[in-house]
Amino acid sequence: MENKAKAAPRKRHESIAVYEKIALDIAYRIVRREIAEGVRLSGRSVMSSEYGVSPETIRRSFSLLEEMGVVEVKHNSGVHVISRENAKKYITKYSKSNENRELLSKIRHVLTEREQIDKELFILTKDLIEANDRFSASNPFPTYEYTIKDGSLAVGNCLGELNFWQKTGGTVIAIRRDGSILLSPGPKLELLELDTLIFVGIQDSLAKTQELLD
Repeated sequence: MENKAKAAPRKRHESIAVYEKIALDIAYRIVRREIAEGVRLSGRSVMSSEYGVSPETIRRSFSLLEEMGVVEVKHNSGVHVISRENAKKYITKYSKSNENRELLSKIRHVLTEREQIDKELFILTKDLIEANDRFSASNPFPTYEYTIKDGSLAVGNCLGELNFWQKTGGTVIAIRRDGSILLSPGPKLELLELDTLIFVGIQDSLAKTQELLD
């Protein structure tokens, strides 16, 4: 009993996708003139056998097409094709809608991945800073901090424009700004006054940073 209850929502989701695909297929057949305007389509039971779905699924397909003026559902008379031009419009509308759904799905997937990456970066950065604090004397790549002052070359520029890594040998792993931490800032992030750069590098990286930005 429990397994059947869990399977029901999945079946409903699949039927929605199927009736949309069937409606699209019928629209394509109308556009290709396989089904002519004015033709009365086979009954729901016949078409359900043709597509291997339930009559209810076919009814939903017809409803989608009727909303766009592709077919007309007449009581006791069946379903009649009324517009090949509207079938073209339905195909265009469905294609855009389907593309948008795919893009939204990809965006959600990327955002989920990004959230996970941000969490991992936060933990790694925190661990790195703590490790450097504990073993600063023996660490060949200690963590440095540099706060951007008023009038600094950095204000309004970005790390890429400053050639920060090439000129200092330091890699910025985070920026402290207004009480929050920006992890793994990209080379195009605009730097602001009072931003604190947190970076790792060789022993003279801090001195080179001061020379570059002061």
